[in-house]
Amino acid sequence: MSSFDTSKLTVVGAGSVGTALAYAAQIRGSASTIALYDVNEQKVEAEVLDLSHGSQFMLASQIIGGANMEVTAGSDVVVITAGAKQQPGQTRLDLAAKNVSILEGMLPKLVEYSPEAIYILVTNPVDVLTFAATQIVDLPAGRIFGSGTVLDSSRLRWLVGRTIGVSVRSVHSMMIGEHGDSEFAMWSSATIGQIPLREWTGDDGEQVFTPELLDSIEDEVINAAYRIIEGKGATNYAIGISGARIVEAVIGDQKSILPVSTVGSSADPAIALSVPSLVGRSGVIRPLDMALDDAEQAKLDHSIATLRESIASVGYQP
Repeated sequence: MSSFDTSKLTVVGAGSVGTALAYAAQIRGSASTIALYDVNEQKVEAEVLDLSHGSQFMLASQIIGGANMEVTAGSDVVVITAGAKQQPGQTRLDLAAKNVSILEGMLPKLVEYSPEAIYILVTNPVDVLTFAATQIVDLPAGRIFGSGTVLDSSRLRWLVGRTIGVSVRSVHSMMIGEHGDSEFAMWSSATIGQIPLREWTGDDGEQVFTPELLDSIEDEVINAAYRIIEGKGATNYAIGISGARIVEAVIGDQKSILPVSTVGSSADPAIALSVPSLVGRSGVIRPLDMALDDAEQAKLDHSIATLRESIASVGYQP
């Protein structure tokens, strides 16, 4: 029997993000059992029923759920999406104090029910909550991490691929730092196939990715969530499938390199921020060192300063 056959994923929060993540995980077969937990009993039971009705066409074997935290017991991975949602015009960091308070009341109980689980934070501001989570409960390094800039990096690759008509799967670059306004693209190491991105030329032989175009793409990534929230009230589909992808890296022990938010990176080991990290069955196996140019290093320093200030603002000290 494989580890997948007995694997259990719990998604905490039956809001737009949590249900999108459960739906994506169910379609992709991210885990054998998916549990959806929320304090709103009527809402979570309705969501589980709706998802269950499509189970004939899904890869995951079953979905369960409810408002009793016992439904989370024995999980291999717990993804936390619960919290106040970001409002139009509100930054992720504006959410910090309220969502940290929610996490403080919930996380210790979740760990009691699933003491061996890997805990993945998706709730924003994800870097602040990830750091707070490492202080709220005492778990081994790497067992708690955040979704970080996995989605932002997907947005980046999609924009680059769309610009030149190349598959997003052939674009290799990441957004790192804060999952928020101070994040930035690692352009200096970005490639399209094996070609350095800055050396990509068009049919006329001219450089495509000028500094102005790179700045424009980076800015569009940073502001993508605000644009979506203004139009539909929340981002949910892309973060849902990004979360399912991270879960698969853990349950499948894939040893994937993903820009998740983790404590212990060489950039600043005292706080949580997104850096390329090796992710497998034990969670974050290790954050990886990065080769940055001078401009990127300056942006990273700014992102670290921003996060340190935000962490301190909710009563925690890096």
